Amino acid sequence: MLEDKNQNRTSLAELGEFGLINHITKYFTISHSSTVKAVGDDAAVLDASTKQTVISTDLLIEGVHFDLSYMPLKHLGYKAVMVNLSDIYAMNAVAEQITVSIAVSNRFPLEAVEELYAGIQLACETYQIDLIGGDTTSSTKGMLLSITAIGKANKEDLVFRNGAQPTDLIVVTGDLGAAYLGLQVLEREKQVFKVNPQNQPDLDNYTYLIERQLKPEARKDIAELLKELDVKPTSMIDVSDGISSELFHICTQSNVGCKIYEDKLPLDPQVIATCEEFEIDSTMVALSGGEDYELLFTVPISDYEKVKGNPNFSIIGHITEKNQGLQLVTRSSKEIELKAQGWNSFKEN
Repeated sequence: MLEDKNQNRTSLAELGEFGLINHITKYFTISHSSTVKAVGDDAAVLDASTKQTVISTDLLIEGVHFDLSYMPLKHLGYKAVMVNLSDIYAMNAVAEQITVSIAVSNRFPLEAVEELYAGIQLACETYQIDLIGGDTTSSTKGMLLSITAIGKANKEDLVFRNGAQPTDLIVVTGDLGAAYLGLQVLEREKQVFKVNPQNQPDLDNYTYLIERQLKPEARKDIAELLKELDVKPTSMIDVSDGISSELFHICTQSNVGCKIYEDKLPLDPQVIATCEEFEIDSTMVALSGGEDYELLFTVPISDYEKVKGNPNFSIIGHITEKNQGLQLVTRSSKEIELKAQGWNSFKEN
């Protein structure tokens, strides 16, 4: 669980809004020539290039999207940036700038906000992103964090959700389900801690799962890799809600069906072992877990030779005609209807 680092607490009221903005943004640097004016004026200024501009926004709310009893603030800042960059990369675009807005209650001192922004700064440095603005305000309930990411792409390079065609291959990057299981492990340890605060969690067997939950990485590398392979996806989406939900989005937008194969779903050995321990079906975890921030995309079957065997990719199925619906082919060759059971922020449970 989190250590209490707030023995020396500096009230945010001591700095005021502008003092806080100056304090938490002074170490951010600019990487892109398209950033004409960043933090410090009434608005940011970006150079309107000949490329298309891509914009994505996410809102994260304490108690809904994150739990600070096991999510360190530095990790939260880093992850919040990844969530948004992933959407830009899912458009086959290059992310360049972000804006960050936060609302915090008076239980958060300056030192807590510094930790949050240290994570945001690390993400910006690692992915070469410019922080160009945002807002800070007070909250009556916990922390709210909203980030907008801005990217660029040549018009001909952009990939949407609506271009999948029958016979296209369905491809996913990386592996699936680890982030969801990482959350289950952390939630279990939280409950144990509540019963016995002296109990120290033993997380050695779950390091990969917890890293995927607390410090995910957006797939910035995939756009460049696809370019090197001379492959342009016909559709693409990032895996934030689980691939069953993401496939529903692609199939609905593209007016097609799909067939995916249970034995082709990429699972890390730690996922398989932890599913057995928790007595959870690993296929359900892969399909519906969410927060993997991998990329799910379709390519023409003519590109099979280009993508097969690449360690970054798993071919998990193919696109069908709409009237065939969305099907999962089990290991026993039985076809069952695929259900979108991923994250739904409006569900009570």
